[in-house]
Amino acid sequence: MGVASLVLGIISLVSSVVGGVFSLGWVGSICGVIAIVLGVLAKKDAAQAGKGKAGMICGIIALAWGVISTVACIACAACAYGAAEGYLNSLM
Repeated sequence: MGVASLVLGIISLVSSVVGGVFSLGWVGSICGVIAIVLGVLAKKDAAQAGKGKAGMICGIIALAWGVISTVACIACAACAYGAAEGYLNSLM
């Protein structure tokens, strides 16, 4: 599970950063949550002692970045809507 956590952590980091540009940061957040869960399960497993920590860290960073980019995208869209509405109201 440690390797799966690391792979999902890396995928979530890439998709959070690249997806944040295209308003798809939530995809990285979902992969990040799965990476965190798998990392915790790998750390609890005695046979995989010391595994899962890197995947957990990547997942936490990706989750935070995905949430921040999603909130920023929503705020930007709301500001654009407000500006467009104000402009249209000034024309009437």
